[in-house]
Amino acid sequence: MASATYRLKRRAEFLRVAGSGRKAAQPGLVLQARLRDDSAPARLGFTVTKKVGNAVVRNRTRRRLKEAARLLLSEANLSGCDLVLIGREGTRARPFAELIGDLRRALIRTGAAAAGVP
Repeated sequence: MASATYRLKRRAEFLRVAGSGRKAAQPGLVLQARLRDDSAPARLGFTVTKKVGNAVVRNRTRRRLKEAARLLLSEANLSGCDLVLIGREGTRARPFAELIGDLRRALIRTGAAAAGVP
């Protein structure tokens, strides 16, 4: 997540990942992953629905997801995939080490971690 270039921002990009990607639900998050036919760096998108809480709660949840992704994916060097991390109600209260473990397991289950996740 080195720069804004590697982010999914448009609704159409999120819908493309949701429609043709694989999904892995974990207690702390849901990961949608879509493999691409290129070797460009992985692109990330983050979303948290209003069911999780008000704007303050949603932003805190999103920040926790971003930090977990930054820590885990900076070592993983993933490429050729689009990832969407969806915050759940449990994301905010989940211990951070377990949240990173959830993300690691979700990457493996979706097949996005073919290069290996630490």
